Amino acid sequence: MKRVSIYDTTLRDGTQGTGISFSVLDKIRVAEKLDAFGVDYIEGGWPGSNPRDVAFFEEAAKREWKHAKIAAFGSTRRGGVTVQDDAQVRTLLDAKTPVVTIVGKTWLLHVTEVLNVTPEENLAMITETVAHLKANGREVFYDAEHFFDSYKDDPGYSLKTVKAAQDAGADLVVLCDTNGGSLPEEVGRITAEVISALGRPVGIHTHNDSGLGVANALAAVAAGASQVQGTVNGYGERVGNCNLTTVIPTLQVKMGLSLVPDLARLRELSRFVDELANVPQDIRAPYVGPAAFTHKGGLHVHAVQKLARSYEHMDPALVGNAQTILVSDMSGQSNILAKAKELGFDFKKGAPEVAAILRQVKESEAAGYEFEAADASFDLLVRRTLGRHRPLFDLREYHCSFRRSALHGFTTCEATVKLQVNGVSEYTVEEGDGPVNALDAALRKALRPFYPWIDDLRLADYKVRIVDGSRGTAARTRVLIVSTDGRASWGTVGVSDNIIEASWLALVDSMEFHSLKRLAG
Repeated sequence: MKRVSIYDTTLRDGTQGTGISFSVLDKIRVAEKLDAFGVDYIEGGWPGSNPRDVAFFEEAAKREWKHAKIAAFGSTRRGGVTVQDDAQVRTLLDAKTPVVTIVGKTWLLHVTEVLNVTPEENLAMITETVAHLKANGREVFYDAEHFFDSYKDDPGYSLKTVKAAQDAGADLVVLCDTNGGSLPEEVGRITAEVISALGRPVGIHTHNDSGLGVANALAAVAAGASQVQGTVNGYGERVGNCNLTTVIPTLQVKMGLSLVPDLARLRELSRFVDELANVPQDIRAPYVGPAAFTHKGGLHVHAVQKLARSYEHMDPALVGNAQTILVSDMSGQSNILAKAKELGFDFKKGAPEVAAILRQVKESEAAGYEFEAADASFDLLVRRTLGRHRPLFDLREYHCSFRRSALHGFTTCEATVKLQVNGVSEYTVEEGDGPVNALDAALRKALRPFYPWIDDLRLADYKVRIVDGSRGTAARTRVLIVSTDGRASWGTVGVSDNIIEASWLALVDSMEFHSLKRLAG
């Protein structure tokens, strides 16, 4: 079986998309998810471009990655500057990643009009940068920017640039359809010609400006490309990049290539990244969207109930999805089994416990819950359903108030919490910068004498989403909280018509999950 590697650039190319932004912790969580899924390379960002990417590489260096290699992204040295003196190249080495990907100019239009250097200087920039990175022990990928546009203009010079990178020691030359305007026939033909000229496979990096990002990547693989670059859910600049959640199952299921060990986790990955990005899921996304295997009314439903493949191109369970007859957000037992096993619960398919959990998940999702980025809340849901959950406390009441003094020029939030812990009544009052901060402080104050490790817990991120915008200000609210104890991080979720209650539910789940981990040793 032919081996094709997957190179994910969600954390760099993907974040250039409109409305896409990740915190440092978000980026780490996405990278961990990609690593567990089996992606070969994870491009973390451009370390010379912003402090957030620098912080990501510092955090990434502290972690052990099970499968993936982390890559730093940058460019060739500047014109007229030695590679040793180029500050941007130094930041690539300072990132301490095993892989460095550099982009270089291939199109003479860019060489002379954008960089304002000679064609010869551009070749030297490519050669010297690749050689310098290789001399410092890095695996080096060379992204040939605008390659297909360049090749159609001047194939001779285009080949000189990629040959320069290869001769300097680049481990892989990657052909980029940067403007996203090429057609599959062109990409396939040109890729084959370049492979013939270089004498070895290349990678492919496509954009989706013509709606052909995935088709062009498939054409390149059919022509001999050995690596596909793209982003989860197709995030990226302008209209996006090659969508990995589409191209991976197509390559693995349709073309028989070896890519990832467990494709059934694909839909979970897609929804996880959407949730962290605070982006509504594309319900019509191929393979992973809720509508991908949904049937409604008429002859289709009649046929598919008799024989699924009569109106389905593949078994949806292969990508972690499920067949649905009615329009709903329905999970299958395979999803529950896989997730439960990941959290340490071992059930057999068809067991009554699985059916009970599935029913509870359906009811919760109908109410607006999403568990893909809230593993801790799902863990607690399983425990509650099985009767294995012991709450940290019995809540009597809580209250939040907001005060503004026009006279003295201050605002403050105050929270009161009344509860019982192990039969002991606690009543606490605390102020905070906002209602969630005040509630957090008051709850910690009440729990601290009984659970001293509560101070190890830190709120790392807080996201709010309206579940049903058609209700305006009366819409239900979903709150996703990310917490950390300094060693691991986890997500919890709460849903309510009241944003304060939704926040409280997510906050309590986080504290209970943290305590479960501590009590388990």
